[in-house]
Formats: sequence, structure tokens, C-alpha cells
Amino acid sequence: MQKGKINVSTENIFPIIKKFLYSEHEIFLRELISNAVDATQKLKTLASVGEYKGELGDLTIRVSLDKKKKTLTVSDAGVGMTGEEVEKYINEIAFSSAEDFLEKYKKDSQAIIGHFGLGFYSSFMVSSKVEIKSLSWQEGAKGIAWSCDGSPEFTLDEFERETRGTDVILHIDSDNKEFLEENRILELLEKYCRFLPVEIAFGKEKEWKDGKEVETGKDRIINDTKPLWTLPPAELKEEDYQKFYKKLYPYSEDPLFNIHLNVDYPFTLTGILYFPRIKNNIEIQKNKIQLYSNQVYVTDSVEGIVPEFLTLLHGVLDSPDIPLNVSRSYLQSDSNVKKISSHITKKVADRLEEIFKNDREQFEKKWDDLKLFIEYGMMTEEKFHERAMKFALLKNVDGKYFTFEEYEKLIKKEQTDQHKTLVYLYATEKKEQYSYIEGAKARGYDVLLMDGQLDTHFLNHMESKLKDSRFARVDSDIIDKLIPKEETRESKLTADQKADLTPVFQAHLPSEEHYYVSYESLDESDHPVMITQSEFMRRMKDMQELSGMASMYGDMPDSYNLVVNSNHPLVGKIVEQTEKKLATKLEELRAEKKSLSEERQLLEKASEGKKDEEIPQSEKDQLEDVKKKLEDVENRRVEMLKKHGKSQKLVKQLIDLALLANNRLKGEDLAAFVKRSVELIR
Repeated sequence: MQKGKINVSTENIFPIIKKFLYSEHEIFLRELISNAVDATQKLKTLASVGEYKGELGDLTIRVSLDKKKKTLTVSDAGVGMTGEEVEKYINEIAFSSAEDFLEKYKKDSQAIIGHFGLGFYSSFMVSSKVEIKSLSWQEGAKGIAWSCDGSPEFTLDEFERETRGTDVILHIDSDNKEFLEENRILELLEKYCRFLPVEIAFGKEKEWKDGKEVETGKDRIINDTKPLWTLPPAELKEEDYQKFYKKLYPYSEDPLFNIHLNVDYPFTLTGILYFPRIKNNIEIQKNKIQLYSNQVYVTDSVEGIVPEFLTLLHGVLDSPDIPLNVSRSYLQSDSNVKKISSHITKKVADRLEEIFKNDREQFEKKWDDLKLFIEYGMMTEEKFHERAMKFALLKNVDGKYFTFEEYEKLIKKEQTDQHKTLVYLYATEKKEQYSYIEGAKARGYDVLLMDGQLDTHFLNHMESKLKDSRFARVDSDIIDKLIPKEETRESKLTADQKADLTPVFQAHLPSEEHYYVSYESLDESDHPVMITQSEFMRRMKDMQELSGMASMYGDMPDSYNLVVNSNHPLVGKIVEQTEKKLATKLEELRAEKKSLSEERQLLEKASEGKKDEEIPQSEKDQLEDVKKKLEDVENRRVEMLKKHGKSQKLVKQLIDLALLANNRLKGEDLAAFVKRSVELIR
């Protein structure tokens, strides 16, 4: 028996392995099975080049549990190891046998996992002792038995063994008893090994018999050795891709379509990406792309490889050229990764453009589901934005689809304002904004439907890209101001009449929100009163809500504009009624206000050019007194007009009609409106 010390630079290697080297203890099983796959693939390579002339036999890798002995064993029928190889590849930590083998058989060993170095030593994270029993494929080789208890000391001995291959026996320690449970091991095998290229057996298949589950004599094979992404795309049908998707995501709806990646230069990359149907929550859909290296599962966090917007996709990527750290759990920054990321973006853009060109009808049918991916990509990837401008679609309220180029041609003549800016009108709710949409259509304008999750951000993005263009929500202002032309109309109301009318309307405005009364000289056929909300404020609030972050806009109450059509006959009627009832009192207040204003002007003129200390206190007091009187006159005027307004059913009716058109009249107010409408009709 040989005894010795493992050749490491420090005796603290095992505590480091246990605590820090690997991000999750459970990956020990992946590492051991990867090594077993390597050993099996090596044997196949040796046989293919004529160096191994014996029978390959059953190459199934077997995983077995013995709860009584507290052992977990991984067995393969691969190349095995000689005593010298154990010295070289086990006792010399981090010198990978796969790397050495790859160097010798570069052309014939594409399936070797390789370049992972310390994989075997992950077994010490969960074991009090690890044994290796192996017999090399080489003629005349002797069986070897290696044992280590987690210290740098090991034993190496010869023993009689007839079958080629290696058994790695883990004596599971008391802190890791979970790895002696059949269900836990099955879970890990299905997670990490379900697509490995060599069959892996774990126990026997089970079936229900006489009301209980019993084992059959058939091996339970847990992996598919030839997953779909390893097969040539020309051999596959659409149903194959759909079936594979259901295998990956059993409870998901059918995907929209797929992209089969198959690259061998300047890097190796295979895989299948699916566009899923996304409903509302973006975050729920992330981490659905599985990364493999030669069919060994690595991670489902692929942000480093896949551009941010494509993390919404589902599927599989497999590349031996993606650099990994020692534990294979985290991607390292590398030029290859950037090339792969760019290539995936290009392939996705190619596929989308291909579908758009070849079957636009189908592309339009799927647009509402695709829209989120494409908008997200255009906002986050400049190169994708450039490509997507060819196939990104705009949908109008009538359900028609246009490319940006097509839509610009459609609206350029009618929707260019007096400043030569092209205005894209849009709605976010067809029903709620119906009257505004109809008003725009009556002017010969087209209205887009922008009701997606990212549309607020996307509008801002596109405004920065489209020359001399802006987006305006159809209810953010009166239509004549959304797309202002050069012609202007005269107002039928004087400045004094507008000033008197404002408190009359304020008397009936909802108190829980802020409303600003303004006047516009519109056509007599336009609505008498309309409610709009600032485009800027709404966008800021929408963006804040989407980001989930607090901002200065979040604390501000919603504010709206009550736009009064100064040329509408009903508004003229309200002015007439107000003047008829309050003309004398209003004239008296105006005269009083005029007198006080003249007095204030004289006092202010007398103080011009003087420093504060040079102005007599009596003059200061007199000016302050005049200002208070002016304020009192104005308050009396406003209160009188509000009191009058409260009694005007027509004013309340016009405001409620505007609220109703904006879907803001509900509950008790709506019931009162219906009752009042009946009374006014009589």
C-alpha cells in the first residue's frame, strides 16, 4: 500500500473547497457525473481512432445509494485510471485529465467536457471520506483503490478488478444527509444531467401494482442523450420544437416561434430559443434560458451571455467556449461572451425580419405578444434598434398595423403642425378615450393604440430617435392644440367674462383633485367643456409607476385641465345668465376694484427708487391696507360667482358630461347626473 500527501500548495485546500470554491454544494454530483461522461467519451474516441480494440459494452453511467452504509456511488465503464494517472490527475490538484487528453486527440474529442479542473474535489464538500476504485482500459493494467478522508493524506493500493471503468464512492457526512435521499438525488440528476450525452441510470423504473409502487427490472434512465439542439435543424419539424418546449416547460402555453442556433465559427454555440407568450409580469418570465456546456447544465442566469431584453426568452444555449470559473456557476467577462451576445442578437433580428418578410399576416397576428420583446430590445440595444426599425409595427385603434416608414407616410400630410413637427397621436384605452379618438378622427387624423407595459418608455425612446417628431396622447389637450395649425379663431368672450366664468365652473369641480380652468376659441360644433391631462405629468407618473420607485411626481396630486370652449352657444348662455343676475353687483365690485388698484399704483409709484428704510411707515401701512381691501373685493367677487354657479344645473351638467367622456364620473355623482339629465330633458 502506498501512502502519501496530495500535492497542493497549502494544506488548507479542503476547507477552502468546502466553504468558498463552489457556490452550491449540490453541484458535486454534476461534477462527478461530468467526469464519468468524460471518461466514457474518451473511450469512444480511443475506439474510433483504433487505439482501443476491445468491446465497448454497456457504457451506462450508474448512480447508486446505500442508506445503511451512508454512501453515494457514481460508476462508469469509461477509460478508467492507472496508479500513475491517479498520481497525476487526482493527487496533483487542478491538472485536468480532460485537458491533457484534449491536447492529444484534438480532432476527435469534441464531446469531452474538459477544462473544469477541480470538479472531483467538490465531492469533499459533502463527504467524510471519498474512495476511487478503478481499472484502466490499457492492457495489463491493475485495479487501483484510492482513499482520502478530507485531509491532504491519501492511500493508494492495488486490488483485483475485472471490469474496466471507475467507481467514485462518497461517504456522506452528517451535515449532508439530504444526499442520501432518493428524491433529492433524482432532483439533482434531472436538474444537472438530463441532457448529458451518455445514458445515466439511477435505480429502476417504478410502476403501480396492487395499489402500491413497485420496481420493475428496467433501468431508470434519467437523461436524453440527443436533445433537440444537438440535431441538425434540417432534420426537425415544427412539432419537434413544440414537443421539446413542453419537455422544458410542461405548464406553459405554446410559444410563438423558435430560433435554432447552430454556430461553429468563430466560436461553438448551439441551442434553441423560444419566444413565449408573455402576459403582464416581465420579471416572472426571466431566468428561463438554461445554459449548458457540452450538454452539462451550468446555470439559468444568462445575463452575461444573452442581451438583457432576450432574457425574456425561454430555451437552451450550449457552448464549450463560454469561460467559466472553477465552480462553473458564474460566467466570467470575456471577449467570446461579447461575440456570442452580439451573434444571438443578430440571429434573433434575422429571424424576426425573415418571418415579417415571408409571412407578414402571421407576424401581425403575433405582434401583440412580440411587441414587448421588440420594444425592450430597441430601447436597450442600439444595434437591435437599427435592425428592428424594418419590422417593428405600430397598431392603430382600428387594429391596422404599419411599419414606422409606412405610418410616417400615412400621417405626414395631416398631422404635421405649424412648427413642421410630425405628431403621432395615441390612445391607451379605446373605450375610456373614445370621444377624444372620435374627435381626432373627425379632423382626419389617425390614432395609435399604445396600451403595452413598456409603451410610456418606448414613446420617450422613439422621440429621441425620430427626427422632428413627437407623441401626444389624444386626451392630453384639445385636438387643435395637440396639432396646432396656423389659423386662429376669435373668442366670443371678453377677458372680464372669462374671469367671471371661472369661479362659476370652479363651484362644481371635484374637490379631491386639482383642476385648472382654461379657455379655448374652438368651433361652435366642438364640445362645450373638455377635460385633459398634461402629457408630461402623465408620462412621468406612468414611468415612475412602472419602475416601482418613488419620485417627486409621485407625491403630487393628479391635476387636470377643464377646457371651456369660449365659442360654444351653451357657454354663451351661462355667461348671459350670470350677467343677467349679477351684472349690477359685478359692476360695483369692478368699480371698487378699479379705484383700489389706482390707489395702489399711486402708492407704489411714490415708493419707486427708495430704499425700504426711506419709506415712511404710514405709507407702508396704507399700501398694505389697500392690498388687503383688493384681496377682500376679489374674494367677495369669487364667492358670489361660486354661489351663483352652485345653483346653475347647466354648469354642473356640462362638467359632468366632460367627466363622463373621460370615464371619471362614477357612483353617487353618476346617479345624480342621470337624474339631472331627466329633469333637464322634461
